[in-house]
Amino acid sequence: MGRRIFDIARKVEKNYPKEDFLATKEKGVWSKTSTEEFIRLSDAFSRGLIKLGIKKGEKIALITTSTRTEWAIADRGILQIGGITVPVYPTITPADYEFIFKDAKIRYCIVSDRELLSKVKHIKSLTAVYSFDPIENTKNWKEILELGRDFSTQNEVQKIADTIQDNEVATIIYTSGTTGKPKGVMLSHRNIVSNIEASQERIPLAEGCHYKEVRALSFLPICHIFERMLFYLYQDNGFSIYFAESLDKIGENIKEVKPHYMAVVPRLLEKIYDKIYEKGTSSGKIKALVFLWAVTLLEKKENISAPSTWKEIIADRLVFKKWREALGGRIVALISGSAALSLRLNKIFQNAGIPILEGYGLTETSPVIAVNSFDKIKPGTVGHVLKNLEIKIEPDGEITVKGPSVFVGYFNNPELTENAFTEDGFFKTGDIGHIDEEGYLKITDRKKEMFKTSGGKYIAPQIIENLAKTSKFIEQIMVVGEGEKMPCAIIQPDFNFAKNWAKRHHLKVPASNKEISQMPELKERIKKEIEKINKELGNWEQIKKIELSPEIWSVEGGELTPTLKLKRKAVKEKYQNLYLNLYS
Repeated sequence: MGRRIFDIARKVEKNYPKEDFLATKEKGVWSKTSTEEFIRLSDAFSRGLIKLGIKKGEKIALITTSTRTEWAIADRGILQIGGITVPVYPTITPADYEFIFKDAKIRYCIVSDRELLSKVKHIKSLTAVYSFDPIENTKNWKEILELGRDFSTQNEVQKIADTIQDNEVATIIYTSGTTGKPKGVMLSHRNIVSNIEASQERIPLAEGCHYKEVRALSFLPICHIFERMLFYLYQDNGFSIYFAESLDKIGENIKEVKPHYMAVVPRLLEKIYDKIYEKGTSSGKIKALVFLWAVTLLEKKENISAPSTWKEIIADRLVFKKWREALGGRIVALISGSAALSLRLNKIFQNAGIPILEGYGLTETSPVIAVNSFDKIKPGTVGHVLKNLEIKIEPDGEITVKGPSVFVGYFNNPELTENAFTEDGFFKTGDIGHIDEEGYLKITDRKKEMFKTSGGKYIAPQIIENLAKTSKFIEQIMVVGEGEKMPCAIIQPDFNFAKNWAKRHHLKVPASNKEISQMPELKERIKKEIEKINKELGNWEQIKKIELSPEIWSVEGGELTPTLKLKRKAVKEKYQNLYLNLYS
């Protein structure tokens, strides 16, 4: 029998015991949990669940607005008695909550705070809801720990743990999906552990560091398999894991923790760079000129592994050393996933001495299929495929994969599960890509998002959108044109940047985003950005017209999924008037 997820903590206790195994900031102070304490508490949680009558196979929902130590304790406590965790995105709609709880037959739920409690307390099928935060008239998770103070059931915990096979389902993760109802992806212990083990060599211990010194900062939603697998991988490597307070406080937390590793998504890197650029170009004329000169050097450097020239050494001392200090000064690697990172931004960070290991995967693959590594890194690709996976490119360019980290199936949906695989057992990712002459995997688009114009030409919108989002004026963009004679785009401007741009050009700055989107000068300026992008595209895929969105696209607004992917159908429906303007 192979390792189960809950076995990882025992390995850590034996080989990498530490005082700051986990850390969460509470009332301005980092509250640290040792390896020994983590195991003691999660064992107590298991005993408490048994006292509650929780049986093997019971599904328990975990919902939190920010990752925290309590989540990790509950997760292990549930898993080692054969429970199945159902982590749920905090930002989904009430209808999706209803669907997931009904579909998975969830009776018990643990939420982090009052806001999330209000989203689930009306669900009639629930037997009990517990919270991490103290809330009046609500059961608290510590009540389960208190039940677990009775050691009489510890033998039962161990007996159940001994019966759990590594091929049993550990978690059901409902994918947000860009269309339709959420799908429950069943992942086994083997799925996730095999992905951890295969990814180890790509994310090694920091050179010259002892495991006791290495810290990872976790801030992405742990309900997403990307951050969750890395959370387990950090544990398995003996890294300390510090949970960031929130996205708003990420800069402050980075300075305090000084992490060696951190998972990021491209949108965050884009925002970090935008702030760096804004600060660098508004620091006085001479400093701005030095900043722009240094950035231009990086953009022109094609080979990221080439030795630094004397100009680059000077640029590093004057500019890029400060970038690294802003990230805590000890970053070994940023691990990027969830969406494609622009090649330009990737090169800029790499050449600035901030390595980015870009990878690729899906919830159904636990998640990593391929990832760059320190000795094999190529910006613009997602690296080499993991050694325990077999990959095949279908005749239409779709990437298919087979291996131990490929999911068990979709919960309650055997037909959907069957359709997700080829006849020879390869999982169909829905992504289009190819392997280059050096063995690097390159993703070009989502199969279902490609469309054909009325002239019969195929358009891959993500490629165009990723190019466009390198513009500081463009926060979000959706390329449209299926069945139309030409591709066009609906664009959500970066309203803050647009305000500052308007001020610099002595234009009247409107008060609302809606009025900003209606500025003719802004639209003309963004058209110039699109013209630059069009020069890199074939004639048939060039954007011919644009319209500007009057609102910020968000998860709450329904334009984005919880993992910040475009809900294309929803955007088109919401901005039908803009779409009609494009093709009137």
